[in-house]
Amino acid sequence: MLSKTIETALNDQIKHELYSSYLYLSMSAYCEAANLGGAAHWMRGQSREEYGHGMKFYGYIHDQGGRVTLQALAQPPAEWTSMADMFQQVLEHERKVTSLIQNLYALAFKESDYATQNFLQWFINEQVEEEKHATQIVEQLKMIGNSGQALFMMDRQLAARAG
Repeated sequence: MLSKTIETALNDQIKHELYSSYLYLSMSAYCEAANLGGAAHWMRGQSREEYGHGMKFYGYIHDQGGRVTLQALAQPPAEWTSMADMFQQVLEHERKVTSLIQNLYALAFKESDYATQNFLQWFINEQVEEEKHATQIVEQLKMIGNSGQALFMMDRQLAARAG
């Protein structure tokens, strides 16, 4: 059974995960409008993944006898100055989510909630991957700069993402 403190914190994390989904969907819409179909596809995949993360928290709260309480989501940004700017924002956002997950883990540790610590371990590992992928894309975009041909090739590479 979850303590009220853990339940509240996990419900807050659902909001953050669903906001992440919403943010990446907004980025996908921006990419579509900018004729960057590959990046749009990549962002839609991220959006679905983040929604899935929110649902993992939803299921865990329910499985532990808690109550899911959904919260309002802020409107995400809709414009970026470039694909490089957008992916830099992805990296910064993923770093923020990593911090949120780590804070949840610290809270579960403080409360000796071993089940929640175990549950959060998957997310800790996932965030390592998320930051790695975002960093790689940011660094590649720095290498290619604003070269139209290189951006076209990068967009094609992003289109290859499964799901």
